[in-house]
Amino acid sequence: MTELPHESTIRLAAFLGVLTLMAIWELAAPHRRAEVPRLIRWANNLALVAVDTAILRLVFPVLATGAAVWAAAQGVGLLNILAAPAWLAVPLGILLLDFAIWGQHVVFHKVPALCRLHRMHHADPAMDVTTALRFHPLEILLSMAIKIALVVALGLPPVAVLVFEVILNATALFTHSNVALPARLERALRRVIVTPEMHRIHHSDRRDETDSNYGFALSIWDHALGTHRVQAAGPIRFGIGIYGGLRDQWLDRLIAQPFRRR
Repeated sequence: MTELPHESTIRLAAFLGVLTLMAIWELAAPHRRAEVPRLIRWANNLALVAVDTAILRLVFPVLATGAAVWAAAQGVGLLNILAAPAWLAVPLGILLLDFAIWGQHVVFHKVPALCRLHRMHHADPAMDVTTALRFHPLEILLSMAIKIALVVALGLPPVAVLVFEVILNATALFTHSNVALPARLERALRRVIVTPEMHRIHHSDRRDETDSNYGFALSIWDHALGTHRVQAAGPIRFGIGIYGGLRDQWLDRLIAQPFRRR
């Protein structure tokens, strides 16, 4: 067995539930007026999810949770070798995965070849819930390979991996959404979790602002490691200024984008 019982149902239900909720919230009370037609962006960003998912399934016989199930069955990985109790291994596993995603995000900004893949995510000329789905297939493959290697090396519990995957998907949809929270609530929440306002700064076309607020779920890593930025220097412009036409938001151009010159 390479999956937990009902894993696919849980993941899909959480994804569709949060996606629908945030899309309705955006339509009812958007933080910023839509300046780029939603139909073009949403259709192609959602199509990219289908492409990414198909490629993942073709390349990897099992994904992160399946790798955790295999490692547990074989007794492979640090926590399995130490026979760490579930009450310790599960929360620790979730924290370790979140920190790893934070570190991977930093690396994808600092290494030029990886940055070319990741810039497709930042080249979205607007920012809303579908921006959370906009990742290049090669970046998705690399991310999954890193995650699987980490899960097996550390022997993370399958439940921890599944819970983290659900949390990561939900918070990514939330933090990219075009919504605004009350100021006091936003300030309180960002001490622990990443908020949409915090992540918007990361999507600025200014390099000093893009190189901040790398977190996806927990904000504690940015606070602790000096990459937290409280506010932008001025009005935030999205799209990093490298692709301006609507034709560049079509699926074929998105996939080709890392291989084109600035």
